[in-house]
Amino acid sequence: ERVLEIARRLSRGEALGSGDEEEEGCRRHREPLEVFCKEDGALLCAICRESRAHRAHTVLPVPEAVREFKEQIQARLQTLKDDREKLLEFREAEMRRNW
Repeated sequence: ERVLEIARRLSRGEALGSGDEEEEGCRRHREPLEVFCKEDGALLCAICRESRAHRAHTVLPVPEAVREFKEQIQARLQTLKDDREKLLEFREAEMRRNW
């Protein structure tokens, strides 16, 4: 659920999570949000990225983070579709057996 919400917000260009950002950029530094911190699930400006709070964290450029989340969502969606198909087949087989 969290990955889906992050992907939705990133694709809409919305800021995420840390409270240090707004639509136009970082509130603290008035810099553009350029990277995504995987550990905190937040968009960061270059200055925040170098702060102690995020320095050791894994960060990705925003377009790469969006691509990564889309791939994860697509893979999970395919798994759900496959599971649904199996359940429908099982249901149909059970209905035939009961007839």
